[in-house]
Parts: sequence; structure tokens; C-alpha cells
Amino acid sequence: MLRYWCERAWLPDGVTDGVLVTVEAGTITEVRRAPAEPGAIRLPGVVLPGFADAHSHAFHRALRGRTHHGRGTFWTWREAMYRVAERLDPDSYHRLARAVYGELALAGVSCVGEFHYLHHAADGRPYAEANAMGEALRQAAADAGIRLTLLDTCYLTGAIGEPLAGVQRRFGDGDVAAWHARVSALPEDASTRVGAAVHSVRAVPAGALPELGAALPGRPLHVHVSEQPAENEACRAAYGRGPVALLADTGVLSPRTTAVHATHLDARDIATLGASGSAVCCCPTTEADLADGIGPMRELAEAGCAVVLGSDQHAVADPLAELRALEYGERLRTGQRGRFGPGELVAAATSDGHAALGWPEAGRIATGAPCDLVAVRDDTPATAGALPAQLPLAASAADLATVVVGGRVVARDGVHTMLGDVGALLAEEIGRLWA
Repeated sequence: MLRYWCERAWLPDGVTDGVLVTVEAGTITEVRRAPAEPGAIRLPGVVLPGFADAHSHAFHRALRGRTHHGRGTFWTWREAMYRVAERLDPDSYHRLARAVYGELALAGVSCVGEFHYLHHAADGRPYAEANAMGEALRQAAADAGIRLTLLDTCYLTGAIGEPLAGVQRRFGDGDVAAWHARVSALPEDASTRVGAAVHSVRAVPAGALPELGAALPGRPLHVHVSEQPAENEACRAAYGRGPVALLADTGVLSPRTTAVHATHLDARDIATLGASGSAVCCCPTTEADLADGIGPMRELAEAGCAVVLGSDQHAVADPLAELRALEYGERLRTGQRGRFGPGELVAAATSDGHAALGWPEAGRIATGAPCDLVAVRDDTPATAGALPAQLPLAASAADLATVVVGGRVVARDGVHTMLGDVGALLAEEIGRLWA
């Protein structure tokens, strides 16, 4: 049994002073107000639940700081991404992802949703172990001390009506049945859950969507939706309707679905997503970095969608920066402040994000939840003077004192307790990839 004493804790009913959290086998067994007790591990500042990164492409981390020369678009950035995708194998992907997930752990992430489509060898042939790349990710998350939802992604076409070409051959299984057979062999464990993903309406033909939408019932189902205007235009040209309408008509949208990005929507799209009960995953720093645009997140929330957050291409690894960027994007888009209050933003980064990844019990400091705690200092140059209930809008990952996942301290004062120097690991692996 462990006990953590929180100077202040972000509980479901608000920020509370002096909270003692008792933990057994990684699960919270009691939460109560109490003075500091001998033997309890003291957590300073304001203690938040662990964060959920609901949308990650771990190998994209190798592009950070390497795509900012000259002008371009999402499509020119994609060419650099493909060059990285060509170079990975199970061993190198394990090493890179371990460091990437270590960086997420330092930022307070307790669970990551990996939108995984880098399945096969560089020539498109399956590895002897068909899920070798997925196993590399599972082991990487375990090494970093965080939980993983492996969102195994179906990717069948290079664009609507076009075959896979070049590095895209690594992504494809041929058809939904072959994808399903491979995914069904993926194991789950105490820290890993498996879900499904439709890469996009560009990468899965309309005729395959009903079968894919029915696969893995009860598991999370994620899909890139309307990230680019060109995607909408191509979908309308091919199918006479946009991506949201197509996904609704083919049974992909439901309460287990998360629509990632959902940037370029009209009023009918917003109503359709809301009526379906789908969540939407906003990735603000990536959407800014790739010049994608700013989606109508407040309207989606009011239509009935839970809004969650992802790091996507890891341009930034900081859930506090993402939640702040969600609100700032709304301010820039509408000219209004306070579109999402601090409580809504923390829910997007914690409880709602975990629910979208198939861990509904997580993301809260409450009895029965995994003991995931993020102690945010309130005495740093960035946070000093902030009201406790508004601290998430002032702090960043640099202000974290301690990160606890499943009752175990995984990071303390910017150092990963299991991996050590995460920066050195990232530099080594990214250097190898680009050598």
C-alpha cells in the first residue's frame, strides 16, 4: 500500500486542499481530506489526474525541428514523413517509440492512443511475426511506464481509387478481412488495450467501411476526418458527399468512434457528429504546425461531442500546451474568450481522453481509478501567482514536479525514473534515422 499526500488535488468536484490518496496494486482505494501523514509521499502544487494523449504517431517525432525550411503545406510535409517511415524496422521503432513515450511520461501522459499504420516491411511484405511493429510499440510503452491503446489502422488505398505506392505499401493489408485477421492476433494486457482505426476516407474505400466499422465491437474506433479541404473535395467528387456524411451512412460513426481533427466541417457535419455520440480529437499544435486550420470545437461540444486532445505528430509533447491551444484557437477563431473553461479543458486532457481510448475508469482522482497523478508546481516563474483552479492555463510540462502512473513514480523533476536521460535517447535514435 502507498499513500500520496497532495497539497491540492483536482478532484471531480473541484480543487481541494490537503488530500490523501491511498493506493493498492496501482488503483486508488481511498481519497480523503487529511493533514500530511508520516510516510506519505508529498506532491506539491496542484495535483491533476494523468493526461491522455488520444492521438499519436510516434515515428513523426523524428520530424520535429526538421521541416521548417521554406514554404509548403501538409502535402509537402507528408513527403518528409514518408522518408522517415521508409527507414524503421521493429528494433529501431521500439527504441524510438520508447524515447517518444518517455517524453510523454515526462509531460504527465499516463495513456497514449497510438494511431498505428506502419505495419509491414519497407517493401510491403509482412514480417515473420505479422504484428512485430505493434509489439514494438507495446513494449515501448511498457518500458516508459505508461498505458497504451494500440489503434491498429486499416489503410488500403493511396488515395480514393488509387493503389498503394512506394512506402505506403508498408501500411496496407490488402483488404479488411486480412487486416482483421492480423489485428485479432494482437494481445492485450494490464497496460495495453487494442482498438481499430480507419485511416481516412482517402485510404479506405466506401465499400469497405461497413465491414471495418463493425470490426472489434466494443473497442475504440478512431478515424481521421476532414483534416484538409482537399480531402473533402475528393470525397465529394467520388461519393457525392463529404467524409462525415459518408462515415455516418456506412456505420462508422457511433459512441465508440473518435473523429480526429474534424477541422473543415459545415453545420450539417457538426450536427451529424453530435447526433452519433462520437468524440472529436483536436490536435492543436499539429494543426497549427501543418497549417491545417482551426476546427469548430465549441460548436462540436455543444452538439454533443466530447472533445479530447492529441499530440499527433509530436511537434510539441505537452498536454497543457495542447489544452491551452484548444482554447486559444477558439479565441482566435471567434474573437471571444472563455470558450472552454479550465474544468472543460482538464476533462478533455484527462477523463474524456481516457474514455475515448477505452479506459473509462481512468483520468480522475477517485476511488477505483488507476492512480495517475501529475503534480504541477505553483511556485515556478511561469505559475507563481496563478489561482489553483486556473493553473492549467498558466503551466507547461516544464512545471511538473512528479508524475505517477499506476501508483508508480515515473518522472520526478524532469527526469524519467526508468529511462534516465530521455533527451539523449531521442537524439541517438533520431540521429540514426537521418544518418
